[in-house]
Amino acid sequence: MAIEIERKFLLRDDGWRAAADAGTRMRQGYLASDPAASVRVRLAGERAWLNIKSASTPLRRLEYEYPIPLADAEQMLERLCAGHRIDKTRYRVRHAGHVWEIDVFEGDNAGLVVAEIELGHEDERFERPPWLGEEVSNDPRYYNMNLATHPFSRW
Repeated sequence: MAIEIERKFLLRDDGWRAAADAGTRMRQGYLASDPAASVRVRLAGERAWLNIKSASTPLRRLEYEYPIPLADAEQMLERLCAGHRIDKTRYRVRHAGHVWEIDVFEGDNAGLVVAEIELGHEDERFERPPWLGEEVSNDPRYYNMNLATHPFSRW
């Protein structure tokens, strides 16, 4: 069983950019989603995955991810995920022994920038980078599956 423990934060400023990698453009859509579980297709560069998540707490989720052919993912996004898609660029930033993933959203979610950190356990300590802002891990508006149907621009 795969467990994901993730915390999400808004950003205070663009100070993270100096340490970021080149970024990876991502497109993703939801084949099914409700508060209990979601099924997502994601394209990242020239690779694609099918992902299934089920939340047990705001920080802890069961997560299963399977590579799929790029052409299949493109068709699923076009034909099965209309109106329930997300476009973003994901940057990775190393800070104090952890890798932060910074998502810069586009389209209806433009203007939203979220930092995520995956942890080994819910109580794991980590050093907060100076560019880190308010934690939003417990706010479901910031879950990608919710941003697909209730975008940031409509809040």
